[in-house]
Amino acid sequence: MKIQFLGATRQVTGSCYFVQAGGLRLLVDCGLFQERAYLYRNWDPFPIPPHQIDYLLLTHSHLDHGGLIPKLVKEGFRGSILTTTPSIDLVKIVLVDTARIQTEDAAFKKKRHKKEKRRGPHPEIPLYTVKDVAKSIPYLKKISYNTQLALNGSVTASFHDAGHILGSAMLELMVKENGQSRKIVFSGDIGQWDKPLVHDPSVFQEADYIVMESTYGDRNHENPENVRETLCSLINETVEAGGNIIIPTFAIERAQELMYHLSRLVRKKDIPRLMVFLDSPMAVDVTDVFLKHKDFLDQESLKLFKDEEPPFRFPGLRFIRTPSASKAINSIRGSCVIMAGSGMCTGGRIKHHLVHNISRPESSVLFVGYQASGTLGRQIISGQDPVRIHGQLHKVKARIEKIYGFSAHADRKALFRWLGALQRPPRHIFVTHGEERTALSFAKAIRNKMGWKVSAPDYKEEFELN
Repeated sequence: MKIQFLGATRQVTGSCYFVQAGGLRLLVDCGLFQERAYLYRNWDPFPIPPHQIDYLLLTHSHLDHGGLIPKLVKEGFRGSILTTTPSIDLVKIVLVDTARIQTEDAAFKKKRHKKEKRRGPHPEIPLYTVKDVAKSIPYLKKISYNTQLALNGSVTASFHDAGHILGSAMLELMVKENGQSRKIVFSGDIGQWDKPLVHDPSVFQEADYIVMESTYGDRNHENPENVRETLCSLINETVEAGGNIIIPTFAIERAQELMYHLSRLVRKKDIPRLMVFLDSPMAVDVTDVFLKHKDFLDQESLKLFKDEEPPFRFPGLRFIRTPSASKAINSIRGSCVIMAGSGMCTGGRIKHHLVHNISRPESSVLFVGYQASGTLGRQIISGQDPVRIHGQLHKVKARIEKIYGFSAHADRKALFRWLGALQRPPRHIFVTHGEERTALSFAKAIRNKMGWKVSAPDYKEEFELN
């Protein structure tokens, strides 16, 4: 058995792991690189010829885990893509939206570069188109949680609820070779315990090899009970100042969790009556998927539906689909809450809302998710001033805030809680999906606290799993 790390190595995006086991060649995830320093990898040919890959096992629908699927298919992949039913519905939405944004951004860059008589570092064409996405959809095949699927006579796969987003999964591979069996667990993105909407993450009592994320492996989140209180205070103070609350929002889970908390604040009259815009066609479509798959939600959320207090419907909430309706938001007098994608400010409508608000001292920009290195979101949250948006520099005068309690990722304490369920030491743990300092810090902590063998692999590094 061999494993090669083709992404999320001492960085957060581009998750992709190549496994050779039991006569099969498998990919676990096929994610888009989103950090500026690694964008060129999206354009490079795949390190493994796609036509040689038998299966792609997709843990969940986020771009950094499945965003290169259309490119993989375009370059020759013809195997099955196994994932959960909600993930199939979500990944269709995510990939179509991404293809459209790439097409729009490529056209915008081409026009701007022509005017400025220069060229950018990447081709002025989309990485893939909506047609490329359509060609990849037929390869998606559903797999239920906690069901063993034989991939061949030597390898079985099973998916377990990761508690990260709707339909997210941890992957368990059982491999028989040379008369011996080995279990490999891929954590995917590990969720937090006691979060609204989704279930708690699954745990494992044993595993021979573990590939696990470390996004927040060097820190703990603030008390999650303070999330609604902090959100309430920020909204009230910004409304009093006469500004808008701009929230860069990930379309999957974060948008729905925000609506969950805002619905409680509105119904309890903890914030004034104001317009709340979900300005993201993708997030609106994703919300429909949540409603379609309510059986995947936790009991707390299901009770709200039963009590006729649905978390995705409340007074003042408006779903925005069209570009004209999005532009009209910026002509509104008075304060409002604007949730728009993308969550790291790398594209989409959030950039337009930032242009109109980031230089207004009375407005607030609230970050509710991880901001990868090199993204516009990281620049803003790190205090860079001015920042470049759509090719123009803008002074940062708005109030900049963050609430990490919204994070769908486990923090350091929760990651150790997840590892603590193991009843025997694994042969090796591979720490991935964390910035270099974070991944190395978490790997060292595991080594010191547990005494287990652990590595933080480099890009394209390969390991023999004996």
